[in-house]
Amino acid sequence: MIPVTKPFLPPEGDYLKLIQGIWKRQWLTNMGPLASELEMKLKDYLGIDHLLFVTNGTVALQMAIKALEITGEIITTPFSFVATTSSIVWEGCTPVFVDIDAQTLNIDASKIEEAITENTQAILATHVYGNPCDVIAIERIAKRHNLKVIYDGAHAFGVKVNGRSIFEYGDVSTCSLHATKLYHSIEGGLIVTKCPDLLKKMASIRNFGISGFDSFNELGINGKNSEFHAAMGLVNLEYVNDIQERRNAITNRYKEQLGNFKAYMPLWHKDASQNYAYFPLVLESEDLLLKIKSGLDGNEIFTRRYFYPSLANALPYLEPKEYKITDDVSRRVLCLPLYHDLTLEEVDLICRLMLRIQNN
Repeated sequence: MIPVTKPFLPPEGDYLKLIQGIWKRQWLTNMGPLASELEMKLKDYLGIDHLLFVTNGTVALQMAIKALEITGEIITTPFSFVATTSSIVWEGCTPVFVDIDAQTLNIDASKIEEAITENTQAILATHVYGNPCDVIAIERIAKRHNLKVIYDGAHAFGVKVNGRSIFEYGDVSTCSLHATKLYHSIEGGLIVTKCPDLLKKMASIRNFGISGFDSFNELGINGKNSEFHAAMGLVNLEYVNDIQERRNAITNRYKEQLGNFKAYMPLWHKDASQNYAYFPLVLESEDLLLKIKSGLDGNEIFTRRYFYPSLANALPYLEPKEYKITDDVSRRVLCLPLYHDLTLEEVDLICRLMLRIQNN
């Protein structure tokens, strides 16, 4: 059986060494020494000044909206994981969808301004599959209309644009460290901002808004993470470069073997590095996708229709609406297996089967 993804697990002994320290200290959560160390090491690795380690990527988005005091409309993408939209609604705001670009699969920046109204307060864009949005165009639009910008960088760990971390763009950027991500802490998330005052505010929000032993300075939430999760994050950080190199090799093998397959890969940002978080293909038709998926399923090779269906017409708490490109792409996009210990021989098998199914 070949799953669509598997979590990377470091050598057991590496993790247990840190776990033994937790047993000695008996400090399990509430931003213990390992969580604090992870924040420092992630800042060094990513080359950024300010960062918070939080419960997960969804809480990170919710905290960002709350900290920026957004209460109105937020322009966003219908082509993302449900947390992007549900976080907006959860915080009492209104999502306003803008269609995606057919090549990059990110929000189409050229269509954002026509969606802006007097109630628009922010843009929340996703770096789909880790592929950076048009951050320069979005920044210009935001400045022109006095809007806040939040980036959902759940997939974008380690990506750089013009030599800068992708997390340095926008007012706030978030990241997921879920077990399925290329770098993970089992469960976890990151919040990044260039503004020290905003970071301080989000740190307070993360801890219930507590300002002292018997005082509170704002509405908060429990957004902290545990020492056990931080331990996994610290150990996995030692292997993240090897993980990316391995995923790069797998990605290149897919590209070599699927040169004649009837599909295209999303167009990557021309000034950005890649982290090889996913291997998505936009197939020629939904019929071909269903044929391929069924054929691979029959051989116990599992793929994922990520993201399908469009958030604009799948959520029971929103009025459905059609977006031509998103609706089309979401029906035709398929993510192939990609994880650290997937072998090149297994990649070859997957590709042979796909080509055979396509041609039959």
